[in-house]
Amino acid sequence: MDNRVLVSVDDDIKKFSLCDEKEFPFKVERFLKKAMECLHFDREEISVLFCTDSFIQELNKNYRGIDSVTDVLSFENGEEYEDEDGAWICSGDIAISLETVLKNADYFKVEHNIELKRVLIHGLLHLNGFDHGEEHIEMGVSPSCEMLVLQEKILQEFADFDLWN
Repeated sequence: MDNRVLVSVDDDIKKFSLCDEKEFPFKVERFLKKAMECLHFDREEISVLFCTDSFIQELNKNYRGIDSVTDVLSFENGEEYEDEDGAWICSGDIAISLETVLKNADYFKVEHNIELKRVLIHGLLHLNGFDHGEEHIEMGVSPSCEMLVLQEKILQEFADFDLWN
């Protein structure tokens, strides 16, 4: 299975110095390609933008009508295109607030690496047509909806994958 992942890091997020600026996008790309393979994406392209709380809040307000910060937003696309390598599906875009990911990691008492992988998988699942309704991950509560159960299963499969170091 061949897939494409485009990773961008907003200049404002670089001030956090959370990871090796040069290696981080490549690690995220490798992780997402493996997760996409696990989810049976094939010849699909996604883009991921790492941004600040204020940026994602503006996206959330403009596209969902919700004027608040969130950790991850997914924007499905589904358009097909062709290039010199053949036909591709543009699955969509994922925006992630690294500020909120760090806050969530502290709240859930997990490593930053785990929480970042969780939201990346979460975004992918949305692009793959999954929805979790009103259910969200809660500390000490096992999820019951199909999407969140699958998310946590995939997260466990990639437990050894480190995005930060």
